[in-house]
Amino acid sequence: MSASFPRLMARVAILTALVATAASSYAQIPAASSARSIPTQVEQSEGRVAQVIARAEDHFRKGKLNLEDSKREQAREEFDKAVDSILESGFDVRASQKLQTYYLELVERIYREEVPLQQQVNTSSVLVAQNNQPQEPAPQKAPLSQIGFRDQKFEPSPLDELSKLVLTEREKEVSGEDLLALEQSKKNVNFSFTLNPLVQQYINYYQGPRGRATMEGGLRRSGQYMKLARKIFAEEGVPLDVTWLGQVESAWKPRAVSWAAASGLWQFIPSTGRMYGLRQNAYIDERNSIEQATRASARHLKDLANRYNGNWELAMAAYNTGAGNIDRAISRAGSANFWMIYPYIAQETRNYVPNILAVILIAKNPEKYGFKNVRFDPPMAYDVVQVPTATSLQLVAEATDTSVDHIRSLNPELKRDVTPRGDAYNVRIPAGRAKQFASLLQRISPDKRETARVISVAPGEDFQNVASRTGISVAQLQAMNGGVDLKSTTKLVVPNSSVRLTKWVRATSAANSEAAPSLNKVRARKGDTIASIAAARNLDANDVARLNGIPVNSELRAGQEVKIPATAAVPSRRR
Repeated sequence: MSASFPRLMARVAILTALVATAASSYAQIPAASSARSIPTQVEQSEGRVAQVIARAEDHFRKGKLNLEDSKREQAREEFDKAVDSILESGFDVRASQKLQTYYLELVERIYREEVPLQQQVNTSSVLVAQNNQPQEPAPQKAPLSQIGFRDQKFEPSPLDELSKLVLTEREKEVSGEDLLALEQSKKNVNFSFTLNPLVQQYINYYQGPRGRATMEGGLRRSGQYMKLARKIFAEEGVPLDVTWLGQVESAWKPRAVSWAAASGLWQFIPSTGRMYGLRQNAYIDERNSIEQATRASARHLKDLANRYNGNWELAMAAYNTGAGNIDRAISRAGSANFWMIYPYIAQETRNYVPNILAVILIAKNPEKYGFKNVRFDPPMAYDVVQVPTATSLQLVAEATDTSVDHIRSLNPELKRDVTPRGDAYNVRIPAGRAKQFASLLQRISPDKRETARVISVAPGEDFQNVASRTGISVAQLQAMNGGVDLKSTTKLVVPNSSVRLTKWVRATSAANSEAAPSLNKVRARKGDTIASIAAARNLDANDVARLNGIPVNSELRAGQEVKIPATAAVPSRRR
């Protein structure tokens, strides 16, 4: 302990010097008034706002001209420059209503230019909400992230709340013992950073009533993605602890969307996503993918770290606000040090970096910080099967004995309930179902895979029984299932139209037709998921999800009934 005290005093002295050199309006870090000062600055800079909009509009105009000349790559570059010119303008975009409105409209216009009209699915019902005159746009448009989506649902990004977070006086309390403890905890992190009392203040926030649920939920959900994220980050040469950036970006929710149209686990805006090869069209948005977006995030972070000579604090700050804004802040501060540029960056980024450092320190040792008995969700498990063209997710779900919701959760990058038309797609299905799915898919011609259905047949059924309960003729059933022996299969392919999905029950065995006697029911507690309930009972989460028709990672309501096999182990009562 005595050996650490001189280092503590040295750090206190450095912090004192840092604070003294900052402008008087930032005499303390964080300066609670700084967030409120930004709107005033923007209001006084309407001329600069107009200039930013003019620059963006010029890039957009050039993009349209290139598009008309069939120069799609050049058009995309100009569209990306239009978006980046606003995000890297140095303004807090949300602080100017004019700039924010223009930005959201700009992203929508770019979408409409890049995606052919015939592929813009169901946009009118989204963009013109509660409007009796559909030819005129509604004053308040739905979030851009919904354009072209039919069934996928999205959640707000935690970054939106983080950007507005103001710590309480109690959360700001930091003792000398806290700082010494941080010094010890820092040794377990596998990249270098400078400690600041603000890091402890965010730890206080997460330990307190306001932030505890967010931290616990994020730690729990991280179990699904952390194994894959660590593997990919290691392959790309990024420190493994930087993977916890995902918790601050999205709280490990693949469908998180921010106000600025950033999307996915790693919150890519459209232009940066394209820069790192993430496809975005009317059928797919790989910013919401799992493997592809994780690799893109690792590569983007590595590029930013190289830009700032291995300084991961600056790399993470640039990941949040853009390298242009960080470059300008470094120029103003005269130092490539996050805590020196702190007064010259947006409030969201001031909150962002110390928040990530706090999350990393907690995640490295949850019990030390009071997060005991966190039940981490099991890693995602799935098989991958390539389908050649448009294949409905309904078909995929029925062929693999699961629900459409579960297939969506395994393929969050799909915007619609069908795989991309005209392109091969690696669809993820429940683990252990690859052979079953591939075998069924071979029975269905490619032009029928968007409309065909798969039904289950009971032992003892013949084609006439199936025809009677589905309303499909025997001839049609045999034509779609040529050569199939009903004694050796449990699945039949049927057309989507006019099928009656009723069960066939043998009169002499009605008592044995239901699986209920072999099932138990449990009630979910607050924060439970199918994955956490299965893990507590040593069950396969995918099997329990299929049994209930609920995605593995969907948060359940307190008291919600969940079916589990009667042979399941009783969970430990130790909390």
